[in-house]
Amino acid sequence: MSTLLVIAKAPVPGRVKTRLTTRFTPQQAADLARAALEDTLAAALAAPARQRVLVLDGQPGDWVPAGIEVVAQCAGGLDVRLAAAFAAADGPALLIGMDTPQVTPGLLALGLDFAEADAWFGPAEDGGFWALGLAEPDPALLLGVPMSVAHTGKVQRQRLTDAGLTVRDLPELCDVDTPADAERVAVAAPRTRFAALHAGLCAVTR
Repeated sequence: MSTLLVIAKAPVPGRVKTRLTTRFTPQQAADLARAALEDTLAAALAAPARQRVLVLDGQPGDWVPAGIEVVAQCAGGLDVRLAAAFAAADGPALLIGMDTPQVTPGLLALGLDFAEADAWFGPAEDGGFWALGLAEPDPALLLGVPMSVAHTGKVQRQRLTDAGLTVRDLPELCDVDTPADAERVAVAAPRTRFAALHAGLCAVTR
């Protein structure tokens, strides 16, 4: 079985989801980040992984459930931190972020299965990616990929195919970055903690 890696920031006001503060307060944005992370970790626990590791920037809190191992993120750019995160896995691994609370155990199960794939790629609607799975993690597959730009996903996927890997795609998902994103994801996944909190906050701020 494969390892599931979740790379995330601790939900601290002013440090996470700052683009949401055009509508929400820093505390509310952090609360939404926490809800998204809790939904993500719940899906991780229900997925068929050998090991589940939270690669965290910050200090863990009571929002980390039992069954999730926590390791600290390294310093450096996002490409460096993603490459280093795979080092927490001994063998095949799927890495996801905390920005897709709509993710399901079933989707994660797909990306954890390397029987017919060398790599899994989950594109994000903003041009990035929400998931990356590697049967044989290699830092060279990530280092130097320009992150947080509109063509990040295209470059990352090309890096995989240029290495001769058999790449399979996961469904495209919307990352929660802006208030509009948050509304779309809440509507798409109404039974999540994220959607419930979002509804409550919007009822107050409207």
